[in-house]
Amino acid sequence: MGLRRLSALLTLGVALALPAIAEDRPQLSLPLACEPHKTCFIQNYVDDDPGPGLQDFSCGGATYDGHSGVDFRVLSAAATEPGVPVLASADGIVKGLRDGVTDVFARENASGDIKGHECGNGVVIDHGNGWETQYCHMKKGSVSVAKGQNIKRGQRLGDVGFSGMADFAHVHLSVRHNGKVVDPFLPDAVDGSCQKDSKSPGLWTTDAATAFPYAKGEILGAGFAGEPVNLDALEKDSSKIATLTATSPALLFYGRFINLLAGDRIHFVAKGPAGDLIENVSEPLPRNKATYIAYAGKKRANAPWPLGRYQGTVEILRDGVPAMTAETALELK
Repeated sequence: MGLRRLSALLTLGVALALPAIAEDRPQLSLPLACEPHKTCFIQNYVDDDPGPGLQDFSCGGATYDGHSGVDFRVLSAAATEPGVPVLASADGIVKGLRDGVTDVFARENASGDIKGHECGNGVVIDHGNGWETQYCHMKKGSVSVAKGQNIKRGQRLGDVGFSGMADFAHVHLSVRHNGKVVDPFLPDAVDGSCQKDSKSPGLWTTDAATAFPYAKGEILGAGFAGEPVNLDALEKDSSKIATLTATSPALLFYGRFINLLAGDRIHFVAKGPAGDLIENVSEPLPRNKATYIAYAGKKRANAPWPLGRYQGTVEILRDGVPAMTAETALELK
């Protein structure tokens, strides 16, 4: 879950994408240091629908009602432990900040005390001419700038975390002009308009736009496991997979996905040292899935799993055509 509403020091306006002024608009670089599509992904875009529905800038559904920014996620909470820098997307002056909010998934916050600091630990930067950017859910104790400080593009503001209203580790970037939310992918959207398959960089630099073209579903990871994989556990630590051994009771080939669409199917193919092992196509998804995990496999008979090389391919099938593919291999010793 990303940012919905803020109050107190970090305040957001209503989540509407309104016309932006052409002159003196900032060009934005990526708000975190990562490898796009390997260690970081876009989970949610701005909701450009002004009503109770939802719609991202490309006329898709990779958002939720009222979402006011872009969520750049990392693979798990554990990935934030070494420190993933949150970076200023453009030059400016620090307008406001907050630190000291504990990193805990909102769904696990026993106190439920998030009201007033939904952004968690964050920074607001004033870029002049009514433009500002806001960076939310940073790691407690990591904010490294001060109010009134001059900031340069790419300067570290803190680290990615999951403080405030967050159910996965990410940085939420909001862009505003004169207090109104602007979709950085479609800054001139009017009245909830969208642009399917848009090639415009919007407010992004060429490098940032090239790094994150609109993705109609992504595969965060795939691999072999010795027992079922839990989605919530992966949000905490994506490396916590039960290792496949020769005596594992089952052999499973899994895929982890974001932003799947109703009707998508998951196609698994795996081979082992003895030849073909798994081929499975799932039933069509009944509805869109913001996050999803699926797997196919088989139980072990009396004999151990043979030693050697296991290879697998997982595909997102959309309208019967592969929309995204990932391959993986494991050497069982």
